Amino acid sequence: MKYPLKKMFLPVIIGMLITGFWVSSEFQEIAAGVAIFLFGMLMLEDGFRRFSGGILERILEHATRSMPRSMAFGFVTTAIVQSSSLISVITISFLSAGLITLIAGIGIIFGANVGTTTGAWLIAGFGLKVNISAYAMPLLAIGVVLVFQKPKYLRGTGYVLAGLGFLFLGIHHMKLGFETFKDTVDLSRYAMTGIEGLLVYTLVGTLATVLMQSSHATLVLIITALAAGQISYENALALAIGANIGTTITAIMGSLSANYLGKQLALSDVIFKVSTAAVALIFIIPIRGIVDVLSGMVGIADNDFALKVAMFHTIFNVMGVAIMLPLLNRLIGFIEAVITEPEPDLSRPKYLSEAVDEFPATIEAAMRKEVKHLYDNSVELIVHGLNLSRQEIFATNDVAATVRSSRKVVDFDFDERYEARVKTLYAAIVEFATRTGAKDLPPDVTDRIYILRDVAAQIVRAAKAVKHLRRNTTTYTAHDQGAVTEIYDGLRTEIARILVEIRKVGVAEPEDRSNLWLDEEAAQVEDDARNSNRIVDALIRKGSLDADAATSFLNDSGYAYNAMRDLLAAARAYYIESDSAVAEVERILALDEEEVGEVVVETGEATPVTTRA
Repeated sequence: MKYPLKKMFLPVIIGMLITGFWVSSEFQEIAAGVAIFLFGMLMLEDGFRRFSGGILERILEHATRSMPRSMAFGFVTTAIVQSSSLISVITISFLSAGLITLIAGIGIIFGANVGTTTGAWLIAGFGLKVNISAYAMPLLAIGVVLVFQKPKYLRGTGYVLAGLGFLFLGIHHMKLGFETFKDTVDLSRYAMTGIEGLLVYTLVGTLATVLMQSSHATLVLIITALAAGQISYENALALAIGANIGTTITAIMGSLSANYLGKQLALSDVIFKVSTAAVALIFIIPIRGIVDVLSGMVGIADNDFALKVAMFHTIFNVMGVAIMLPLLNRLIGFIEAVITEPEPDLSRPKYLSEAVDEFPATIEAAMRKEVKHLYDNSVELIVHGLNLSRQEIFATNDVAATVRSSRKVVDFDFDERYEARVKTLYAAIVEFATRTGAKDLPPDVTDRIYILRDVAAQIVRAAKAVKHLRRNTTTYTAHDQGAVTEIYDGLRTEIARILVEIRKVGVAEPEDRSNLWLDEEAAQVEDDARNSNRIVDALIRKGSLDADAATSFLNDSGYAYNAMRDLLAAARAYYIESDSAVAEVERILALDEEEVGEVVVETGEATPVTTRA
């Protein structure tokens, strides 16, 4: 998500580097330090991404049930991974996939904004006071060895260690660069005071962060330049404020491919950080006074401006959160008024977007939700295709009686609705599965994605089967015609009853879902399918059914039973947890495929299919 912006500014960045190299050879040391630092940030982010699909996502799901928990998650994770950008991308992905709420996302952003201040303390308190390059070399050596290992978590650890090594090395080179740079060029002569200086250097800090897309890199530049006497303390504070504003670019870029919730979160991030910056600029003199008092209390020397910048950075970020929390409801109300939820369009994917492509957990969650969206659309099509009402079928205690009383034809264009609400969604699901299948995902996640794709195919086949049923169903059930109406009502009843039972499985708690019902239903469907010929023969012998109607029913019953098979198979794959202890017990008790194929109800006389309970 970062790359489009970098492509836009690539000529500007290259031009600035060439100009810097031409003006001063010492600038190369600083530029190399920035490049090494940014490369370290990329490796660090990539390393933590390799732990996705596991720890980070599970923590996020459980740590966002309240605002304090959400803020704590944002703070702790940002302090650990040292990348508010990564946390922003994760949050947008989870929000777009519907795994967390908007208020939880805002809480994470608040916490991450405070968590990012730990980077300034590390740089000012550790990076400038020790020979940090001595720590970089062993980290790089061990990290590179681990990067070439096959296990995902070992490789992830290698990327993290190597990333830290490059971060330390980048800080070292920036520090050396500014120390040698001051001998030839004195940047401090460009210092500006007063309101003009605050505004200009805030803008510079914002632009620097936008270009590098890393507030950490900007802060390293600020602190190392300040330590070398290249910028004034006052201008360094303004640059730090600007760096905070510049970090909004990550959320903005990440939201471009997200749904409306992702865009709402990006807007909240912009409002929060711009408001915080405005307050910091307006009250910068009192805040500087607070910094001096607190610095004295914790033993920071009066002339240790690097640590004072870290203190200032922390104070105004915490202050921003303290100001925004009481206004949270108004903030959410304003955001929802500016970026409204679009009118539901059942023909378009609701959850599949590039924003959820970042992490295995959001990929799988979005896929599951979109398959459920496809199922809901298909159920409506199936029920209406059988001239039934979904509301009545799901509310009744006697499906058969409700079906028998449903004689009114539901007037709609089946083909048009199938193309708009089923086929287009299925195409999007297949495309998404193909795209994500090409990613470097854990094998178990890829397998589940493909299983969900197959579930979508089964749902679509069920809808197409009812499409073939519709004409004769309408012909023989629009009014009572005796036996032929009764056997077609039997098909309608069985399909409707399976839909009702699948709905019950869907709303049940995962631990209460059972394979046994699905196996029993599958066995009964196979039994009914084999009994169809016997039922028709008996009705023809009695003179209750003519040959034309019998032929139509036999063809249509094939479509109906195929629809039932696909619906049951889809429900099994979608809802039943194969790795739970309950499922293991059920699998032992459940009927296997051979048993399902062998179940036959031994009756001496054919009975209508409507008699099944």
